[in-house]
Amino acid sequence: MRCRLTPLATAVRTLMLGFTLVSFNQTAIAAQVIAEQAGVRSYDIAPGSLDRVLGQFGQQAGVMVAVDSQLSNGLQSPGLRGQFGVDQALAQLIAGTGLQPLVMGQGRYRLIPRASEAGALELGATSVSAAGLGATTEGTGSYTSGSTSTATKMNLSIRETPQSISVVTRQRMDDQQLRNMSDVLNQTPGVTMSQDGGERFNIYSRGSAINTYQFDGVTTYQENQTRTMPSTLLDMAIYDRVEVVRGATGLMTGAGDPSGVVNVIRKRPTREFQAYVQGGIGSWDFKRLEADVSGPLTPTGNLRGRMVAAKQLNDTFMDWYQQDRDILYGALEVDLSDSTLVRLSIDHQRYRPTGGQGVPIMFTNGQATDFSRDTSSGARWASDRFDTNNYSLALEQQLANDWQLKVAGTFMDVDRDTRSGSYQSSTGMSYITPEGNATISQGWSEATQHQKAIDATLQGPFELFGNSHELIVGANYLDYVNHHYATTGRSAIVDFNHWNNELPKPDKDGFTPALDYDVDTRQSGYFVAGRFNLSDSLHLILGARASNYRYHYYSKSLASGYVLDYSMTERGEVTPYAGVVYDLTPEQSIYVSYTDIFKPQSSQDRSGKVLEPVVGKNYELGWKGEFYDGRLNANIAGYMIKRDNVAELDAGYTVPGTDQDAYRAVSGAKTKGIDLELAGELAPGWELQAGFSHSRTEDAEGQRLTAQLPLDTFRLWTTYQLPGQWQRLTLGGGASWNSSNSLYFSRYNSRVGQDDYAVLNLMARYRLSDHLSTTLNLNNLLDEKYYAGFSGSYGHYGPPRNVMMNVRYDF
Repeated sequence: MRCRLTPLATAVRTLMLGFTLVSFNQTAIAAQVIAEQAGVRSYDIAPGSLDRVLGQFGQQAGVMVAVDSQLSNGLQSPGLRGQFGVDQALAQLIAGTGLQPLVMGQGRYRLIPRASEAGALELGATSVSAAGLGATTEGTGSYTSGSTSTATKMNLSIRETPQSISVVTRQRMDDQQLRNMSDVLNQTPGVTMSQDGGERFNIYSRGSAINTYQFDGVTTYQENQTRTMPSTLLDMAIYDRVEVVRGATGLMTGAGDPSGVVNVIRKRPTREFQAYVQGGIGSWDFKRLEADVSGPLTPTGNLRGRMVAAKQLNDTFMDWYQQDRDILYGALEVDLSDSTLVRLSIDHQRYRPTGGQGVPIMFTNGQATDFSRDTSSGARWASDRFDTNNYSLALEQQLANDWQLKVAGTFMDVDRDTRSGSYQSSTGMSYITPEGNATISQGWSEATQHQKAIDATLQGPFELFGNSHELIVGANYLDYVNHHYATTGRSAIVDFNHWNNELPKPDKDGFTPALDYDVDTRQSGYFVAGRFNLSDSLHLILGARASNYRYHYYSKSLASGYVLDYSMTERGEVTPYAGVVYDLTPEQSIYVSYTDIFKPQSSQDRSGKVLEPVVGKNYELGWKGEFYDGRLNANIAGYMIKRDNVAELDAGYTVPGTDQDAYRAVSGAKTKGIDLELAGELAPGWELQAGFSHSRTEDAEGQRLTAQLPLDTFRLWTTYQLPGQWQRLTLGGGASWNSSNSLYFSRYNSRVGQDDYAVLNLMARYRLSDHLSTTLNLNNLLDEKYYAGFSGSYGHYGPPRNVMMNVRYDF
């Protein structure tokens, strides 16, 4: 039997064949007439699901409409066309649904059953789905999320979760034009970054690196020694949101650092047709095109699809450094039955940077350098070639009594080819004289990386002692393999002040084999956790995980023949989790949580012995508030992390038989700090995300570690949609402030640092019609000169003042 395709299916097929959008049949765009009368506006909202229609209405009217998800499920709205006051418009939108509005405050409404029906229904946990606030953030216009499962796998609100969580929503990414993962994490409260040459971004939280990334909740791993770190290079076009849990997450991820986990959630196919196309231009010849089309592929809507494509080309503020990106994402979702859903997605990300980032930060005499921001450290021919493919498959099965089974798997395949000709770098050493004579190292390397991961959970409610509780049991498995082969060419001495990034390009035969480096990690684990409602106000989350861990590290110097072949196995490593949440009011709660962590490591001491795994304990105490039916979240947290066997540079020593720096194990290391965050809607049309963090890591003697990271950070971004006749205009802005930081060069007994600095940004968006809008971003308004990060012998300047403009058409 031949299946009749909808117009969307035809559009998707055309996209796949030609990588272009087809023309969609749309009604003509009528210019809206904004009435002068108080509260009267012109609307043209098509019929559809109640959640979607109310979401559009809330954005256009500048009001918030909340409804219990159990009430709105399956309801349709007749839509709205014409000029109406808010109350009149809302009445027409919910006609025939059996619901009525309840005024909660200025510009805030809640939908409840009509009085004749109210006695038959009991409201459950509120999901502000009319404004889009469930877990999905796309289309909500919000800077926060209604629920998150990254920390515990249970679908809890941010207030109900006893850990610090930040969510960077789709709207936030669009407003500030955060296009890649490093952009997003640079703006996330409590997260800092350093960059160690080229495209290796090291992300830190609470004193240690974040190396655990999840895709739709499925855990993946990255080893920063490989320099093949695809998770920090992701393009954000295909993602709905980024959730960052700060602190230890051993219950869900097993082995890891007490820094946190980054969970990226992909856009999913929608039950109704939606699409957009947008283009952007900006400073340094920036050009980008992006298209997204989604909706039902069959008349019944049981099969849905989505495709996202993007192309970006740009120079940068650094001489001879360019970037080239291609992104293609496709997803299918099918309802096999009323209770069974299957989702398949494939995404391909191609990234081609050329040139070399960064500048030397210290001369051989121990004096700090002061190069201009347009200086770059790489030869013109230097290049990186990343090809990353992700394949994912998920099954969601609804069971009896509100239980649910979820199984998800992912396979990541990465190929990297690098031709390097850049300023030489190593920790604590300088390779440039005050006269400008610099050493340029040359090399070629290839790397392949494969990751397989699967995650299965079974969760649902149960009754005990007269109260309802929630239980989750699960298992996951991760297999990470990275092969890295490197060669080296003859080092060149250039006049760094005048070389103009010109260097003869050696052919492949001119390189000498240098390093064969392999890492493979295999981890499996089983966990159980429960949320026990001891009373209406007191909630206890208890859980434990048993992990089996295998780590193999192989490194061979092909020049000297030195081999390090190291394996370790941990079986039955138990990671406990405990959290208590006490509701002070329906909107406010306090909490305390505890977990411990373990993390194998490959650092070696001065005798060549590999250091024992890092072990430690994580404590957190905090307050959280959830206001305006969940559209505004606030939290204050204090934490302490106690760690042993932390690798610290053993100054002046190298690993025997190599030129690698030696490390020593530091016991009694502590990280103490506080996190404050406010995210969401302060008033109708006013969105904000702001956060302050203080984090200090010390060794047992009280000496500060990780001085290359700032002690204090502040992040702020806010937008406001003007009311009345100016409602088409949205203005925004923000600031990113870091306290002073520095990097120590032991050989010269000298330190390179910078004072506190702040970067100010502005934004304006004007909606030309219901479908067409344009956004202008002015970044680094005051043209602040600063290092965005430094590591090794490199410093990486942040971008100077620049402007970006984007035009978007929503179908």
